[in-house]
Amino acid sequence: MKHSIKLLTALAGAALVAATAATLALASGTKSGSARLNIAKSPLGRILVDSKGITLYDFPPDKGTTSVCYGACAALWPPLITHGKPVAGQGVRASLLGTTKRKDGKLQVTYGGHPLYYFVTDRKRGQTTGQGVNQFGGPWWVLSPAGKEIHHG
Repeated sequence: MKHSIKLLTALAGAALVAATAATLALASGTKSGSARLNIAKSPLGRILVDSKGITLYDFPPDKGTTSVCYGACAALWPPLITHGKPVAGQGVRASLLGTTKRKDGKLQVTYGGHPLYYFVTDRKRGQTTGQGVNQFGGPWWVLSPAGKEIHHG
Protein backbone atom coordinates (compact mmCIF):
# COMPACT_ATOMS: atom_id res chain seq x y z
CA MET A 1 0.00 0.00 0.00
CA LYS A 2 2.81 2.44 0.91
CA HIS A 3 4.46 1.66 -2.44
CA SER A 4 1.23 2.50 -4.31
CA ILE A 5 0.89 5.81 -2.49
CA LYS A 6 4.51 6.71 -3.25
CA LEU A 7 4.01 5.77 -6.90
CA LEU A 8 0.82 7.86 -7.18
CA THR A 9 2.55 10.80 -5.49
CA ALA A 10 5.49 10.53 -7.89
CA LEU A 11 3.16 10.36 -10.90
CA ALA A 12 1.17 13.37 -9.67
CA GLY A 13 4.42 15.30 -9.20
CA ALA A 14 5.60 14.33 -12.68
CA ALA A 15 2.28 15.47 -14.14
CA LEU A 16 2.60 18.85 -12.40
CA VAL A 17 6.15 19.32 -13.67
CA ALA A 18 5.00 18.24 -17.15
CA ALA A 19 2.21 20.80 -17.10
CA THR A 20 4.75 23.47 -16.19
CA ALA A 21 7.05 22.35 -19.01
CA ALA A 22 4.15 22.31 -21.46
CA THR A 23 3.35 25.88 -20.43
CA LEU A 24 7.00 26.78 -21.07
CA ALA A 25 6.77 25.08 -24.45
CA LEU A 26 3.72 27.05 -25.46
CA ALA A 27 5.14 30.28 -24.08
CA SER A 28 8.35 29.92 -26.06
CA GLY A 29 6.78 31.13 -29.28
CA THR A 30 6.99 34.58 -30.78
CA LYS A 31 4.09 37.05 -30.84
CA SER A 32 2.77 35.36 -33.98
CA GLY A 33 2.61 32.08 -32.06
CA SER A 34 5.51 30.59 -33.96
CA ALA A 35 8.19 28.75 -32.03
CA ARG A 36 11.66 30.29 -32.33
CA LEU A 37 14.70 28.05 -32.19
CA ASN A 38 18.23 29.11 -31.33
CA ILE A 39 21.66 27.58 -30.90
CA ALA A 40 23.38 27.70 -27.51
CA LYS A 41 26.81 26.74 -26.22
CA SER A 42 26.77 23.90 -23.70
CA PRO A 43 29.17 21.33 -22.20
CA LEU A 44 27.92 19.03 -25.00
CA GLY A 45 28.87 21.55 -27.69
CA ARG A 46 26.57 23.84 -29.65
CA ILE A 47 22.98 22.58 -29.27
CA LEU A 48 19.43 23.38 -30.32
CA VAL A 49 17.35 25.32 -27.77
CA ASP A 50 14.10 27.28 -27.70
CA SER A 51 13.84 31.07 -27.51
CA LYS A 52 14.38 30.97 -23.73
CA GLY A 53 17.47 28.77 -23.95
CA ILE A 54 15.70 25.60 -22.82
CA THR A 55 17.25 22.46 -24.35
CA LEU A 56 15.39 20.52 -27.05
CA TYR A 57 15.73 16.78 -27.64
CA ASP A 58 14.94 14.21 -30.30
CA PHE A 59 13.71 10.65 -29.79
CA PRO A 60 15.14 8.06 -32.22
CA PRO A 61 12.13 5.69 -31.97
CA ASP A 62 9.99 8.34 -33.72
CA LYS A 63 8.98 7.16 -37.19
CA GLY A 64 10.57 9.78 -39.44
CA THR A 65 8.78 13.05 -38.67
CA THR A 66 5.90 11.20 -36.95
CA SER A 67 5.99 11.29 -33.16
CA VAL A 68 5.43 8.10 -31.18
CA CYS A 69 5.59 9.95 -27.84
CA TYR A 70 2.12 10.29 -26.29
CA GLY A 71 0.54 9.80 -22.87
CA ALA A 72 3.07 9.23 -20.09
CA CYS A 73 5.90 9.82 -22.56
CA ALA A 74 4.58 13.26 -23.56
CA ALA A 75 4.00 14.10 -19.89
CA LEU A 76 7.72 13.73 -19.18
CA TRP A 77 8.91 14.79 -22.65
CA PRO A 78 6.49 17.54 -23.79
CA PRO A 79 6.60 18.22 -27.54
CA LEU A 80 7.65 21.64 -28.82
CA ILE A 81 4.37 22.98 -30.22
CA THR A 82 4.06 25.88 -32.64
CA HIS A 83 1.08 27.88 -33.88
CA GLY A 84 2.72 28.94 -37.12
CA LYS A 85 5.83 28.38 -39.18
CA PRO A 86 8.83 27.92 -36.84
CA VAL A 87 11.38 30.73 -36.85
CA ALA A 88 15.13 30.14 -37.23
CA GLY A 89 17.21 32.15 -34.77
CA GLN A 90 20.93 32.82 -35.11
CA GLY A 91 22.82 29.66 -36.08
CA VAL A 92 19.67 27.65 -36.83
CA ARG A 93 19.33 26.37 -40.38
CA ALA A 94 15.90 27.44 -41.64
CA SER A 95 16.05 24.68 -44.27
CA LEU A 96 16.05 22.07 -41.46
CA LEU A 97 12.99 23.50 -39.69
CA GLY A 98 9.58 21.95 -40.23
CA THR A 99 6.45 20.72 -38.51
CA THR A 100 4.52 17.51 -38.10
CA LYS A 101 0.88 17.12 -37.12
CA ARG A 102 0.29 15.24 -33.86
CA LYS A 103 -2.69 12.98 -33.20
CA ASP A 104 -4.41 15.86 -31.37
CA GLY A 105 -4.01 18.11 -34.42
CA LYS A 106 -1.32 20.33 -32.85
CA LEU A 107 1.81 21.17 -34.86
CA GLN A 108 5.05 19.87 -33.42
CA VAL A 109 8.31 21.47 -34.54
CA THR A 110 10.83 19.26 -36.34
CA TYR A 111 14.51 19.89 -37.05
CA GLY A 112 16.37 17.83 -39.61
CA GLY A 113 13.35 15.55 -39.72
CA HIS A 114 13.36 14.98 -35.93
CA PRO A 115 10.28 15.93 -33.85
CA LEU A 116 11.48 18.08 -30.93
CA TYR A 117 10.76 17.71 -27.22
CA TYR A 118 11.53 19.26 -23.86
CA PHE A 119 12.50 17.24 -20.76
CA VAL A 120 10.52 18.19 -17.65
CA THR A 121 13.55 18.58 -15.39
CA ASP A 122 15.25 21.08 -17.72
CA ARG A 123 13.79 24.29 -16.33
CA LYS A 124 16.73 26.65 -16.68
CA ARG A 125 18.79 27.84 -19.60
CA GLY A 126 21.64 25.43 -20.33
CA GLN A 127 20.33 22.38 -18.46
CA THR A 128 20.71 19.08 -20.36
CA THR A 129 19.46 16.58 -17.78
CA GLY A 130 17.63 14.53 -20.42
CA GLN A 131 20.76 13.81 -22.46
CA GLY A 132 21.14 10.07 -23.00
CA VAL A 133 18.18 9.18 -20.75
CA ASN A 134 16.74 5.85 -21.90
CA GLN A 135 12.97 6.04 -21.49
CA PHE A 136 9.91 4.91 -23.45
CA GLY A 137 11.83 2.67 -25.79
CA GLY A 138 15.01 4.57 -26.52
CA PRO A 139 17.54 7.24 -25.57
CA TRP A 140 16.91 10.96 -25.88
CA TRP A 141 19.56 13.17 -27.51
CA VAL A 142 20.28 16.87 -27.97
CA LEU A 143 20.80 18.02 -31.55
CA SER A 144 23.65 19.93 -33.16
CA PRO A 145 23.07 22.93 -35.46
CA ALA A 146 23.40 20.45 -38.36
CA GLY A 147 20.45 18.45 -37.00
CA LYS A 148 22.61 15.52 -35.89
CA GLU A 149 22.21 13.75 -32.56
CA ILE A 150 25.01 14.35 -30.06
CA HIS A 151 25.74 11.02 -28.37
CA HIS A 152 28.02 12.01 -25.51
CA GLY A 153 27.56 13.63 -22.14
